[in-house]
Amino acid sequence: MKKNMGIADRVIRLLVAIILVALYFSGTISGVLGVVGLALAVIFTLTSIVSFCPLYTLIGASTCPNPKGIKDN
Repeated sequence: MKKNMGIADRVIRLLVAIILVALYFSGTISGVLGVVGLALAVIFTLTSIVSFCPLYTLIGASTCPNPKGIKDN
């Protein structure tokens, strides 16, 4: 899997995930909307951890500063 997410994209996704989880557990969002929010939070967190977004692959986008998506290791 090639990296296709930059640091800013990863941080924004993690912040959105934290906000969604906080809104759900505070009772601000509930029901179907709450479950959808939690699912999005999980997806955002996982894609941030692995630096790969399958949707970006489908549309040919990349926010990774390394144009080839090669890890720096």
